[in-house]
Amino acid sequence: MRTHSVRTAATVGAVVALTAAMGSASVATGTPSSAPAASGQQPGQPVIVDCLWKSHVRPGDFMLACGDGNSRLTTLHWSQWGPDSAVASGVNVVNDCKPYCAAGKFHAYPVTVRLDHAQSWKKHPRVQRYAQMSLVYSGSRPSGFEQTVVYPLWD
Repeated sequence: MRTHSVRTAATVGAVVALTAAMGSASVATGTPSSAPAASGQQPGQPVIVDCLWKSHVRPGDFMLACGDGNSRLTTLHWSQWGPDSAVASGVNVVNDCKPYCAAGKFHAYPVTVRLDHAQSWKKHPRVQRYAQMSLVYSGSRPSGFEQTVVYPLWD
């Protein structure tokens, strides 16, 4: 019985110490009043927010399927990045998930990407972020996809 109590006390003590250390680290780093500027960001220029809540300007690639990585935009070349919209050409690499996703094959589809609807980012209200992404497939496209697909973006 005494061994169990000592072990429980040690475990609780370790959890409390770890929680205190993590709390101190959170307080030490804090949350800035405005988001750190994305690489290459100019004042008033919108960003795109990824699924890890990081902001980007003109990213070279962008994960669409954050949970499993089965859809990603690659080789993005931005021809426009402004206060109202951004446009890029690139490739959407999509897993066909046949017979299931772990055994599926990835296929590349040429795509035009358009970002629209800049608005305040909830995490950093002083920062504008694009709220919508449209993909327009110029040739073949993934099975079941329309020629134009519209996605809401993370906030």
